[in-house]
Amino acid sequence: MLAYKRSVRVGELIQHNISKILQDIAGPDMGLITITGIKLTDDLLEARVFYSVLGSEENVKNAREKITELIPEIRHRLAMEVNLRRTPSLRFDYDDTAEKATKIFELLEHIKEQDAEPETPAPAPKKTRRKAVKPKKRKSK
Repeated sequence: MLAYKRSVRVGELIQHNISKILQDIAGPDMGLITITGIKLTDDLLEARVFYSVLGSEENVKNAREKITELIPEIRHRLAMEVNLRRTPSLRFDYDDTAEKATKIFELLEHIKEQDAEPETPAPAPKKTRRKAVKPKKRKSK
């Protein structure tokens, strides 16, 4: 059996519970919020929660504001769900990895389309005729 750090196991548990809490709290103006990851310190006192939002820029802005406003309530609900001596302090960070990946794929697709387009052939250089050069006469000894 592999040994896992306790902070990793507790982080997974916190991630699952925060996802459920956000489903209850989230309004329609926040878009679809997904918890993409948790970084928990080894002493289990601080947690960075990474989230992404599926929706418009306005949804992302609303979600950021609402989550920041509701951190104390989220932490309280988490304390009720998870049996820990101390509930970690929460810090939410927006995760834009999916957006960056989409942009990269779009760029790669654009490059692929440019390579697939047939290039117009460059005009062939004009052939010029060379004048015949007469061999020089050799001097005889």
